[in-house]
Amino acid sequence: MSMVVKVEREIGGRTLTLETGRIAKLCNASVLATFGGTTVLATVTRGAPRPGTDFLGLTVDYREKTAAAGKFPGGFRKREGAPNEKEILTMRLIDRPIRPLFPDGYFDEVLVQVFVMSHDGENDSDVLAGTAASAALALSDVPFEGPIATVRVARVHTDDGPRFVIYPTVSQMEFSDLDLVLSGHKDGLNMIEVGAAEVPEKDVLASLDFGYTHIRDVLGLIDELASKAGKPKKMGEIFLPDPEVTEAVRTLAETRLTAARKLKGKQERSNAVDALRTEILDAHFSEKTDGTVAQHQQSVKRRAQAKDAFKRLEERITRRLIVEQRTRADGRGPTQIRDIQCQVGVFARTHGSAFFQRGETQSLVSCTLGTGKDEQIVDGLLPEYSKKFMLHYNFPPFSTGEVKRITGPGRREIGHGALAERSILGILPSPEEFPYTIRVVSDITESNGSSSMASVCGGCLALMDAGVPIKATCAGISVGRFTDDDGNNELFVTDIIGEEDFFGDMDFKVSGTREGITGIQLDLKARGLTLPQIERIFVQARSGRLEIIDIMERCLAAPRPEISPLAPRLVTIMINPEKIGKLIGPGGKVIRGIQEKWGVTIEVEDDGSVMIASNDGDAMAGARGEIEALTEEIKVGTIYTGKVVSTKDFGAFVELAPGTDGMCHISELAEGYVKSVHDVVKIGDLIKVKVILVDDQGRIKLSRKAALAADTTMSKV
Repeated sequence: MSMVVKVEREIGGRTLTLETGRIAKLCNASVLATFGGTTVLATVTRGAPRPGTDFLGLTVDYREKTAAAGKFPGGFRKREGAPNEKEILTMRLIDRPIRPLFPDGYFDEVLVQVFVMSHDGENDSDVLAGTAASAALALSDVPFEGPIATVRVARVHTDDGPRFVIYPTVSQMEFSDLDLVLSGHKDGLNMIEVGAAEVPEKDVLASLDFGYTHIRDVLGLIDELASKAGKPKKMGEIFLPDPEVTEAVRTLAETRLTAARKLKGKQERSNAVDALRTEILDAHFSEKTDGTVAQHQQSVKRRAQAKDAFKRLEERITRRLIVEQRTRADGRGPTQIRDIQCQVGVFARTHGSAFFQRGETQSLVSCTLGTGKDEQIVDGLLPEYSKKFMLHYNFPPFSTGEVKRITGPGRREIGHGALAERSILGILPSPEEFPYTIRVVSDITESNGSSSMASVCGGCLALMDAGVPIKATCAGISVGRFTDDDGNNELFVTDIIGEEDFFGDMDFKVSGTREGITGIQLDLKARGLTLPQIERIFVQARSGRLEIIDIMERCLAAPRPEISPLAPRLVTIMINPEKIGKLIGPGGKVIRGIQEKWGVTIEVEDDGSVMIASNDGDAMAGARGEIEALTEEIKVGTIYTGKVVSTKDFGAFVELAPGTDGMCHISELAEGYVKSVHDVVKIGDLIKVKVILVDDQGRIKLSRKAALAADTTMSKV
């Protein structure tokens, strides 16, 4: 029986515990990590590479079971199914910082699985899962070049001013203007995720510094566990091209490949590189179809190595051109942004729409405004909540000219959508200012790098086109990093294209306004970044961001003064919470009746706020008057739209709301002499009436004549 090893350390006023040797002993390594009342189980298994593979077979899986929080799954099925959005985003949080930390040419199948076993509702399990996965890899015999640690940082505003908080609770996050998830190792930072409310660059840098201090604490704890229970590392087979093959490919291809890499257009450049690769492989590394089986297999292996060597040569040439000659693939300088075109009001029937193109990356974005019933209900381990803003990102195969199966959104699409959503969330008005539910959909119709940042820019324009009163214009830009063959000379480039992402060291995306940062996502292939490097990147990203904001504001300077005429109109009124039951009625009869009568949607909150939605102003006014008549004391001077329920010789009785009637005397039905009530109104008519008297016994006297006069006055104004 293996020995149980447990280590613990206090971080942020709570104890972080890592344990191994008791649970899941048949896998390569496992760690039970606990922080507060939240516990996750991380496991690592490895297998031989798949035949013919040419990449690391790393799979990361993270799952939340509602039993961990003492809950049943919502809905009809009482068993968890496919991973939800939170689980997929957490898988990405775990995957991105560990993936670059495996040896070059190591293609083993590695499975990292993390299960949430307990969740206390305050200490979230996503960052704990990242640290637990890293600890399990550190214990395993997988040649992982970590460990890394993952932390969350918030900036909570107190009476003594803002202060940074490590591993903030769910409650503390409600008072924070920053949500920073940070991963790093002993040599620097290698993954950053930020959602913020226009936080200045210097404050984000300070939060990164604060977070890295605590990362070192967690790394110390993992190292302590590994020193007591870690296995010796086993490298396994490394798949690198034979030096002789590498040199042969270099001799054959270097000059022509360098020329091909200098071609300006993506398609022209790609076609030239593909043609050269095919020519060299077919002429010098063809598969041997005669001879022995062993000779055939050797020729297949040699051809695969040549293909890999060609890719590595293309990478070296691309990096050398950028770093030494300052020549980017499309001819731009290091900080030059591709040409930008934008347009709003692209489609006739959307509430808001925009077209945004930067170089060969293009996004068509729509904005839809809805009511409370359109909110997204999120039910997981955390207490159920509703989202009033959603951004959905779609990346169809045609955007890159590819033929692929169309399936549901993948991890990348969900991750990019979440980044763009976070980036725009910081500029949205509060629900009190703008009670609409908002959905933005970004369809990428051409793609050559930074489509998530195009979604931020296009999404911001679509919101302004729909009349959403955003706080400021928001734009996003990506920054890449290149070094020479020795890794010494370093160059940061603005607005990277797809190939620069593929061949470069990093994709550092920064979104924000003129005032500060709203979103960050760092994907890094190099070992790590230092804070001085990040400070330089922030300066370069800010310069690019301001340039894009200027272009966007020339397209549309500010949100339209009115929301789209196609969007539902919303009005919120407050009623006495004690009258909510009267408004709803037995079994919802009264509120349903008002909705059917006026063709409106009504939503009631426990605090007495009543939201009425309609595209018809008169219908909204009628419903509002009926609700006010039903739930408030009738006030003299108020105009209502009511239904004539009975007529007498001396006047008409008008129902202002169910159970509330008033009498309009024949002399108040119209200007001048009225011979008969039926000359003006009949039972069932809807008429506007003004309250002219409420006597001591609560009887209501109405005037149609006064209501008509008020309407005439308003129309003249």
